[in-house]
Amino acid sequence: MKTLKFLLIALSIGFIPAMTRSQQNYLSHLNATKDSPLYTTYAANLHRSEFTLDAGYHFVFYDSTNGLVFRNQKGGDWSIAFAKSGVKSGTSKYIYFLNELYRQPVITTSYSDIVKYTYYPFRDLRVDVTFLVYSSHSSVQEFVLHNLSRKKEKIQVVPFLTKPVGVFHEVRVQDKGDYVTFSYIDKPDGWMVEHQMPHVDTVANLFTVSFLPDSTVTSLNSLPWQNSSITYDSSRSVAFFKEFELSSGGSIRFRVVRVLGRNGKDLNEMISNSKDLFNLDLWSIVRSDEELYSKIPRLHFDNADMEMLYWMGFTLIRQVMLPPEGKCHYNYYVFSREPVWGWGHGGQVFHESLSMLAYVFMDPEGAMNSQRVYMERQHSDGYINYRTGPYLDETIPYNNQLTTSAPWFNWENMEIYKITKDKGFLSEAYISGKKFYDYWLKNRDSLHDGLCEWGGHAVLESVRDGEVAVWDQVGWPSNFEGPDLNSMLVMEAKSLEFMANALGKKDEAEQWKRESENKIQLINKYMWDGETSFYYNVDMKSKTFSFKRKNDLKREEIIGFLPLWSGVVSRQRADSLVKVLTDTSKFWRKYGVPSLSAADPYYNPTGYWNGPVWVEWNFLIEEGLLKYGYKDLANELVNKVASGMIAQLKKDHEFWEFYNPDREWAGYHRSYIWDGLISRMLMDVIK
Repeated sequence: MKTLKFLLIALSIGFIPAMTRSQQNYLSHLNATKDSPLYTTYAANLHRSEFTLDAGYHFVFYDSTNGLVFRNQKGGDWSIAFAKSGVKSGTSKYIYFLNELYRQPVITTSYSDIVKYTYYPFRDLRVDVTFLVYSSHSSVQEFVLHNLSRKKEKIQVVPFLTKPVGVFHEVRVQDKGDYVTFSYIDKPDGWMVEHQMPHVDTVANLFTVSFLPDSTVTSLNSLPWQNSSITYDSSRSVAFFKEFELSSGGSIRFRVVRVLGRNGKDLNEMISNSKDLFNLDLWSIVRSDEELYSKIPRLHFDNADMEMLYWMGFTLIRQVMLPPEGKCHYNYYVFSREPVWGWGHGGQVFHESLSMLAYVFMDPEGAMNSQRVYMERQHSDGYINYRTGPYLDETIPYNNQLTTSAPWFNWENMEIYKITKDKGFLSEAYISGKKFYDYWLKNRDSLHDGLCEWGGHAVLESVRDGEVAVWDQVGWPSNFEGPDLNSMLVMEAKSLEFMANALGKKDEAEQWKRESENKIQLINKYMWDGETSFYYNVDMKSKTFSFKRKNDLKREEIIGFLPLWSGVVSRQRADSLVKVLTDTSKFWRKYGVPSLSAADPYYNPTGYWNGPVWVEWNFLIEEGLLKYGYKDLANELVNKVASGMIAQLKKDHEFWEFYNPDREWAGYHRSYIWDGLISRMLMDVIK
């Protein structure tokens, strides 16, 4: 084997003629490039997934400093390189980097678990690729090479894995060199260790190809490759070399497979799994995805980027759904599957569950079952965990109270029922929801005055868990009664009223109506400031906007708009509040409504709750605008938020935790479930 540089070799996809797009199967007939707002992270279908050992991949097809890479944060990069005949004598070079390709990749099909794309490494060589994350433990790439020249060509292919950070361990070239075994270390982060989450620290790997390679190479570094007879206990790279001869107009098909396992897993089982993927009908996977996505409402879009964003939102939510496991007897979700990070991998929280209000249109039963996860783990006194997952009941005891999460539970259940019309679910939800609401009244209204305050670890319970103007500069949340929590409780009572009526419980419905009306009166009495036309937190004892000093609670935070969403505001006050909302120096920014007024000295558009755009809270504001008849403003708001998300997707093809309201920037965590709410937001304004 001639010496070659290894890590820096691989290929990318090229151009494919535009296809007639079927509205029924939008994602099967794409013509997407790096400039399209396509989300390109892939993980296994819910039914072939698990929590404890799960690998997804982000497709890097847009970075000229790389090749076409399927990247797993812990497991490394998976790619391929090509060379024409003559490379052995040094007269030809390997093609890997995107800027070396004759034609750039075009993605033609993309669902949550599978992507198909085409590219040209050379003028007369077209490569069609299908990449599938089949299960949490196994993935496959199929390559079809087409010789478009008028002569016979010898093409060398080099599929490889590389570990940019760390190394592969116990690397062994097996059998005839057509598969390699190794392991890598995947240490859990501090949060996962602290919460005793199950985790596979040493991940066994099998990397194999469907052809007999000419040689198999492992390399300790990115220096020239060593002789194929050498194997290492440690390696950063594993590669197969194969030269194919293609006749003019001819083609060749082969597959590359990666299988993961727990350390010590039977090698024969991993080999058997890989052989199954060599023979798997990949089109059956696409057809199954088409059937699932066919349930999503079809909307008419004038803007192609908005249309793609709409479908990507559903892909994101679907991707993070996992099947029953551990303590969860129903499907549940994590915040992100690739990358895996502790805080986002413990299980469900109410504010992330707002995304079920979009997902219900795709998978009604799955959305209901996700909510049932909360019901099956509810305490006898009505308490529901801060976070609920297959291996976690996170209660966060603090000041002799357990921490729950923001009460959107009954509203979520009501909205899900409106789509599913499932009376069985409604009955379950109503029983659970009554207990949950009673828990709030008994444990979060310490003055028994009809208004509640955040309790437990109140910063976490309030959702706004970092860099909040009032929490940071005035006082701990439990000192205040606010328009956020009490608007949520108004909506909870209204939702229980709706449920009771739907279940024929008229007397109970009247009780819930009185409950919401009483809270509405108190919110408007104490939390509305006529001078600034805004709702603020009040000191729970004095019922004023002053805590440590005069008017120190009068900070214009996004929570002041929640009374629009909950229907607390009178028509006249709504007009005044909307004037504040649409003030471009405060909240009506280029890419949406920030969590804190831009006129506030604490404003930071790249901070947490002191400036960025949070998609789920902008969704609540959109709902409020529609409720009060501000349809044009609701549409404008959705366009603002969508534009920021589209700009970021075109940069890195990722969804992010939050977005900058003023410029194209997003942070800090990727593949974040609640961004899928943009699909619901678009649905609500596009008819």
